[in-house]
Amino acid sequence: MAHYFGATGLTDAFLVAYRIPNILRDLFAEGAFSSAFVPVFTEESEKDPKAARTLLWNLFLLLGGVTLVFCGLIMIFSPQLIAAIAPRFADNPVQLELTIGLTRFMAPFLVFISIAALFMGALNSVGVFFIPSLAPAFFNVVMICSIIFLPPVMRSMGHNPSYALGFGVFCGGVIQLLIQIPLLYKKGYAPKIKRPLLGHAEKKVFKKLGPGLVGFAATQVNVLINTMLATGAGVGAVSWLAYAFRLFQFPVGILGVSIANSNLVHFGRFWKKGEEDNAKDVLVEGFYYSLLTISLATMLLCALSHQSAHLIFQRGLFNITDSIQTGKALFYYALGLPFYGLYKIITPTFYVLDKQQIPVRCSILGVIFNVVFCVALTPHYGFVILAIGTSLAITLNACIQLVLLKKELNLPLASLLSLRNAKVIASAFLSFPVAFYLSKYLYIFEDSLLERALGFVVCAGAATGCYMALLFLFGEGRGITQWIKNKINKN
Repeated sequence: MAHYFGATGLTDAFLVAYRIPNILRDLFAEGAFSSAFVPVFTEESEKDPKAARTLLWNLFLLLGGVTLVFCGLIMIFSPQLIAAIAPRFADNPVQLELTIGLTRFMAPFLVFISIAALFMGALNSVGVFFIPSLAPAFFNVVMICSIIFLPPVMRSMGHNPSYALGFGVFCGGVIQLLIQIPLLYKKGYAPKIKRPLLGHAEKKVFKKLGPGLVGFAATQVNVLINTMLATGAGVGAVSWLAYAFRLFQFPVGILGVSIANSNLVHFGRFWKKGEEDNAKDVLVEGFYYSLLTISLATMLLCALSHQSAHLIFQRGLFNITDSIQTGKALFYYALGLPFYGLYKIITPTFYVLDKQQIPVRCSILGVIFNVVFCVALTPHYGFVILAIGTSLAITLNACIQLVLLKKELNLPLASLLSLRNAKVIASAFLSFPVAFYLSKYLYIFEDSLLERALGFVVCAGAATGCYMALLFLFGEGRGITQWIKNKINKN
């Protein structure tokens, strides 16, 4: 995308249009709905797999129907939506028209991704993790192919080439949904509808979902205000933030979400069985392994933020200015990465405990802080304030939730502020200078792509080696080897 479209008004238009279904995706997919569905489905599958099967497909119809309604509303009211969240686009009629067209074209993505998340939650609950977590990769493959091959086709049809991006989103959502269906059949969860659609278990899911709606609304107000501020920060600002956030999401998706999903299933299973000590052990281990893996990613992204943006994005229409600005945003996003990993574990845990109002209130507090911070400072200091505000807000949110979870579960303070966690943080902190200073000599921005890639790998590899060596020196080698063994055994 950076190569073919750069960080221009075209990419800003696509990203604003794509944000609209993604706002609702946070409710109907990976966000509130998933956190409400997984504990109930896990409980039902433990008691009666047939009832769990019915619950899954009843929710398939209900969720599909609701998201279809929202899809239609997005298509009808897209001009008003774009005028509200990107008012500066009105100064450029071509960009405005393009954004509205892309919004309508990508609206069905909401339906596909919501159902895909429903299937992923069900599969995770029955112990299937690999293919569901790989499903987004299929989405990305479709996106990449669309970007490479479709722009000339769109031009020949008289459309803006950025519609290739919209086509990729549409088809990628379909693939992400379909790839999981054979696994449902394999696990004995073939379609089965039973009336009434809104039975006891289904009502339980929506009851859990209720408080999440408040948090969802607050979070999306935050997203909308950030979008408005970004569109007013100059051409390319929306794209710089989006490219940086995509790099930020890489360790979150690979490490944070995987650990969080696994933790949610195992914690929920022990908690529902009344094995509270085992559930607490799972939670504490989840915190540790999240910190162990994400601290390394945080250190590398902060030390090599500009180099990461330069190596991955700078080619074609993506120029040196875009690289520098994206690197700045990435650095500030990365500072909040460890807390985002904890947040991904803690929030669903409250849903298992039937205390979903706690993360909702914390989310509202974080949103209020972020909105005030960004509205006050973005006009003076530019788009990087939006990245700083995101990191500070998630840090505040995660810390408050952690304190409340400790109180709720009566967790010993030593299990959270443990010596081994301190060793992990110290190892990451002491490894930072290795990557930072080596990059000054080994990563030369004017070198060829291969030379830059090799320099980057050496810098990252040396810092990773230092991190691992320090952990072993501090006596944390057993934790590393055990985590690797667990991953090998699961695969």
